[in-house]
Amino acid sequence: MDRVQTGALIIIAFAVVLFLLVQARFLLVSLATAIVLFSLTSDAINFIARQRIGPLRIPNLLASLTALALISAGMLVLTSIILSQINTVLTTTLTYAENLPRAVAAMVAWMGEDVEQSVFNSVSSVDVGSYLRTAAGQAGNLMSATVLIILFVGFLFAERIWFNTKLLNFIGDEERAKRVGRTIGTIIHRVNYYLLVKSGVSAATGVMVYVVAGFFQLELAAALGILTFVLNYIPNIGSIVATVLVALVTFVQLGEPGPTAAIFVTVGLIQFLAGSVIDPMLMGRALRLSSFGIIINLAFWGAVWGVPGMFLSVPIMVAMMIICSQVPELRPIAILLSREGLPEQDTDEAPQVETPATESEDNAA
Repeated sequence: MDRVQTGALIIIAFAVVLFLLVQARFLLVSLATAIVLFSLTSDAINFIARQRIGPLRIPNLLASLTALALISAGMLVLTSIILSQINTVLTTTLTYAENLPRAVAAMVAWMGEDVEQSVFNSVSSVDVGSYLRTAAGQAGNLMSATVLIILFVGFLFAERIWFNTKLLNFIGDEERAKRVGRTIGTIIHRVNYYLLVKSGVSAATGVMVYVVAGFFQLELAAALGILTFVLNYIPNIGSIVATVLVALVTFVQLGEPGPTAAIFVTVGLIQFLAGSVIDPMLMGRALRLSSFGIIINLAFWGAVWGVPGMFLSVPIMVAMMIICSQVPELRPIAILLSREGLPEQDTDEAPQVETPATESEDNAA
């Protein structure tokens, strides 16, 4: 009877948490993104704060404000570029919307006239304009999310000075607090490494796609390059979607199967080299995540938070695996999430989250 009650309580708790995750999606996605940006810059701020100008150390406040200003400027510029490209894509798509059904139907013409006509009727029944208006409305929320993320990052920078002190007072045991700090340090290190490698590989892939699209004189060459860069953050399926979109845009604009096949094969090879050769080589054994677990995690967070959840699925999975590996009761979950089935125990070697020097320490130095 007790087991039935416990199981029922677990199901109810999961349902409540899932409901809250969906309802507070905008706020939670912005907070999760802010935490990722904060973790990426935290080590850099600590490095800057340790530097000296003559006999004086650079104040931690100045380092934090400089990092926050750079993050804010970078995010606002990136958001403006994405919004401008979205407007370009929407305008161009409306121009080619009339040609889309015929172009898609022509791709299956080899299967017979009946199939071609059926595909043409199916695609013609899709109201492209309504989807574009919905996409434009969602894109309008991007600037609001950017401002909210900047605010979250600012408050995280303000709290980081006292993080270790709060952690020690909260746990009450110095040794346990150090272990928790090392675990957090491991999560930050793994997520940062993944994001840095992924950003470099995605940027190189996006540039190559832009060059290929420019060679074929596609009007959306820049937008396709940026879209490829963004979609490559979605594990496994992002590169496939980007390749198909490039081929579809080529066929709609040019209407010729030869160039479409050529650009499809070229972009496919670029994505294969980036995703199957360069990416694993640079990642090495840094993540050790199960491929099946990545797909399940991707589907879950995609269903809960939409496209932003797909981008955040791998960092969330990394954090879950490391945390579960440190709790004996949750270690089976870590084994399922890991690639080899044996999540490594390296948190003892991971650097603890550093507490920035206080003003008194700066003066003493």
